[in-house]
Amino acid sequence: MRDTEERVAAPGDGEASTTSEFALPQGLTVPRTESESETTSEFALPDGLDVPQAPAAEPEGSAFSTPRGYSAPHAQSAFTPPAGVAAVNLVKDAPWQDRMRTMLRMPVAERPAPETPQRHDDETGPAVPRVLDLTLRIGELLLAGGEGAEDVEAAMFAVCRSYGLDRCEPNVTFTLLSISHQPSLVEDPVTASRTVRRRGTDYTRLAAVFQLVDDLSDPDTQISLEEAYRRLAEIRRNRHPYPTWVLTSASGLLAGAASLLVGGDLIVFVAALIGAMLGDRLAWYCAGRGLPEFYQFAVAAMPPAAIGIALTLAHVDVKASAVITGGLFALLPGRALVAGVQDGLTGFYITAAARLLEVLYFFVSIVAGVLVVLYFGVQLGAKLNPDTALGTGGQPVVAIIASMLLSLAFAILLQQERSTVLAVTLNGGVAWCVYGAMHYAGDISPVASTAAAAGLVGLFGQLMSRYRFASALPYTTAAIGPLLPGSATYFGLLAIAQSEVDRGLVSLSKAVALAMAIAIGVNLGSEISRLFLRMPGGASAAGRRAAKRTRGF
Repeated sequence: MRDTEERVAAPGDGEASTTSEFALPQGLTVPRTESESETTSEFALPDGLDVPQAPAAEPEGSAFSTPRGYSAPHAQSAFTPPAGVAAVNLVKDAPWQDRMRTMLRMPVAERPAPETPQRHDDETGPAVPRVLDLTLRIGELLLAGGEGAEDVEAAMFAVCRSYGLDRCEPNVTFTLLSISHQPSLVEDPVTASRTVRRRGTDYTRLAAVFQLVDDLSDPDTQISLEEAYRRLAEIRRNRHPYPTWVLTSASGLLAGAASLLVGGDLIVFVAALIGAMLGDRLAWYCAGRGLPEFYQFAVAAMPPAAIGIALTLAHVDVKASAVITGGLFALLPGRALVAGVQDGLTGFYITAAARLLEVLYFFVSIVAGVLVVLYFGVQLGAKLNPDTALGTGGQPVVAIIASMLLSLAFAILLQQERSTVLAVTLNGGVAWCVYGAMHYAGDISPVASTAAAAGLVGLFGQLMSRYRFASALPYTTAAIGPLLPGSATYFGLLAIAQSEVDRGLVSLSKAVALAMAIAIGVNLGSEISRLFLRMPGGASAAGRRAAKRTRGF
């Protein structure tokens, strides 16, 4: 009894060491079985089955890393030609417009590296958003001034590359400009855009912007970003070179010269001059009241037509049709028409469609204004003959002088630089000489004669723009003034007013054909000059590529 108590109270044993009655006795070994809480899934692998471990995942590589399984000896030869990739060498002394246009027509991967960028006080260069903002501001002035979409993109691209920004993609539409810059394939692009809400015709400002872009593109002329902003602000603040009264007088001179061009005399000249000046003042009044341009054109077309009707009702022995035709010459949107067709021929179809739609609206407004006056004139008993033939085939000297006066007045209305007025005046006289020699002396169709004369105008304008490193618009737009289809438009409207719709539509279709001949001729003349003159990269494989595909598939 005592021995048992001593064993229970052995050293190291206490109340805490007392085990449960369910505990296994000491020395008894029982194989362990899995309990319900340790039950595995039915998808678990059985014990003893060896499964090979998957290799560790490779770290994500760069876009420029060599693909897995690539072997240089067994590489496909289709990616790189055996002779290598032809280097693109741009002619340094070529106009910047041609160099930038050449690179824009290349794929991004084939464009050469940027030229020496402009120097700055900061070694890191200017901030990318500021360069893009300057580029958009310059493009806005060019597009608002009537420049073609391709030339605007070339100017924007030149500004970006002058500050060392490669991989830039400008995009120009009728009212929106955008540009995107992506430093590399693994970095986020920076994109900016700007909307053109107001348009104005000022070729002096346009020439100043082109001079700024030319200075930025010249590696010998270093212009900082702040200096470029300062010059751009001065261009915006500059006033127009001609005051308002000069513009009104030029509008009257243009109409008077156009009336002489279609066979009018001194009385017709004065009547057309007064009518165009009254229409110009009414249009200015409507513009000050905030009316859209559609109504401005309609109001401006009424006074010349009303004066022509009044002379007819007063039985004055003059060509009233010449008065109305002269007033139409001052309103026809030749500048917008040429720009629209040029954008279409160079592949900018959205911008071309918008420009041509704008021309259509202006044309409809002129038609509405003239038709209202002609309708009331016919109701009052005015005798206007739509079969009357206008022209100065028997007075070539008067026609040449009138064409030069018309181009001079047109140049003033476009706010051109005084240094370019003489050149464009001579260009307009030469264009009319070519048209008269082909149509009156050679008895060639007026459409073909107009296209040939307009092609000569475009060729001369492109040569002058290359000589002065400026835009070609100041040398071409005013020179096509004598070729505008004013008489065909008037006779078409007169026939419609006299309920001869078929004859009127035929005459209006002739006017449209003449307008298209002018636009295509100007563009073709410009392209011919680029075709035969030395082009940047012409000896390389890239060369000067077409803007779009050359086949219909």
